[in-house]
Amino acid sequence: MTAETATDVFEEHRPVLMGVAYRMLGRVADAEDVVQDAWLRWSGTDHTEVREPRGYLVRITTRLAIDRLRRIRTRAESYVGPWLPEPYLTDYGDAVPDTAERAVLADSVSFAVLVVLESLSPLERAVFVLREAFGYPYAEIAAVLDRGEAAVRQLAGRARRHVDERRPRYEVDPARRRDVTERFLAAAAGGDLEGLMALLAPDVRLVGDSGGKAKAPLRILETADKVGRFVIGAVGKDGTAGISLRFLEVNGGLAALAMAGDKPDSVIQLDVVDGLVRAVYIVRNPDKLRSLPTG
Repeated sequence: MTAETATDVFEEHRPVLMGVAYRMLGRVADAEDVVQDAWLRWSGTDHTEVREPRGYLVRITTRLAIDRLRRIRTRAESYVGPWLPEPYLTDYGDAVPDTAERAVLADSVSFAVLVVLESLSPLERAVFVLREAFGYPYAEIAAVLDRGEAAVRQLAGRARRHVDERRPRYEVDPARRRDVTERFLAAAAGGDLEGLMALLAPDVRLVGDSGGKAKAPLRILETADKVGRFVIGAVGKDGTAGISLRFLEVNGGLAALAMAGDKPDSVIQLDVVDGLVRAVYIVRNPDKLRSLPTG
């Protein structure tokens, strides 16, 4: 394999490697660093000894991600306020043509699931990502992690039960989700508390991630009354002058990107079930908005 061919092979598998790394870490910059480290390992490898490049690259990337996850866990302990994953653009285009496969990938990268994955051990998270998001057989996961297949099955079972117990349901119909999102934003911008309350489930939760670097609740808000009044109050206080909205696909679902001029100000995403908003996610930490479109 020539150097040019080795580069082509790596680039062919880069989307999968980035997908694994991001689901493991929940941070775009950390995932990109892991993929870059994987490239350095790959470029220094004797490619004549690699029978399956994809498997080899996934193994390197997963192990690097586990090591990095163990290191960054200490940073999370000092994080100010609730934590959300860094918004990740997931417009797969024609790369994932199968509707069912697209749904699985979207679900595995959603805010709700990634928050739950934060509570798994690094090994449990790796097994969950490889098994649930990418469909790897247990035997291959065992080879990736250098563990016995029985141990991997146990890790997978624990991770699956943990996620199933804590993962909320949400609306997967894009048209319905967009309709509710547009009505939610219109009610908020118009100061229409009654209209907003009509969209909120009684047990709705609002999670705001600012990292202490922007205005956002330092605790998770619960109940329609608290969430509705906070949203109306926040929009009324800060105003919408100079703020524009655009829609994009983030973490497998529709989100609104609020722009202050040409600078990303926040990402708002809703979990919708049966036409009602069950969760509101707002990311305002400027460090987590750097990878999003500007201008």
